[in-house]
Amino acid sequence: MLMKRSLIPAALLTLAISGYGQQSLAATPSAPAAGQQKIAIMSLQGVLVGTNDGKKANQELTAKYEPKKKEFDQRQNEIAQEEDQLRKSGNVMSEEKRNELQRDIDEKKRRLQRDMQDAEEELQNEQQQILQKLGQRVMAVVTKYAKDNGYTMVLDDSNPSTPILYASSAVDITQDIIDLYNKTSVDGGPVTTPSVPSPGTPGKNAAPAGK
Repeated sequence: MLMKRSLIPAALLTLAISGYGQQSLAATPSAPAAGQQKIAIMSLQGVLVGTNDGKKANQELTAKYEPKKKEFDQRQNEIAQEEDQLRKSGNVMSEEKRNELQRDIDEKKRRLQRDMQDAEEELQNEQQQILQKLGQRVMAVVTKYAKDNGYTMVLDDSNPSTPILYASSAVDITQDIIDLYNKTSVDGGPVTTPSVPSPGTPGKNAAPAGK
């Protein structure tokens, strides 16, 4: 039985997130007080999939590739039926008929595997293109927000290579970045960077660190 594989990921960009996650999310504000540092954390992955543009791109990709997924599921079911037929009736078939059915199953498996791989590579390429555009706009928002609010560094807690053992939810700016991005980018247009007022309660809408 050919193992079923999911063509459409549960959330957009998870296959290609590491490219941006490995970048250092740091911004240098104007003249911080000597010896003082103001550090924030955010989930870059959460921001990318949480913005309106990210959600829209996910919906569009899902709609585009859903027909292919249904086709693959149907082909897998057909293979399963033939395998079941061979298992149940193989002993009463002629050797020629049995070998013919086995060759047909093997060929269908190979074609399906190849077609699924091609579709997944195509999907990943589209995801990468989306990431490049969306990631650049997100970084512009993060940099502006950090500078306007005096942060010396912003860490990505969704990146496994950034081990954050503890951080207060008060320094999590994920939701603030999502909100600001949605205000400054409309339908994938360029991000504008208006002055960002200091949040009254930093991270008040954000989830606890590391979530």
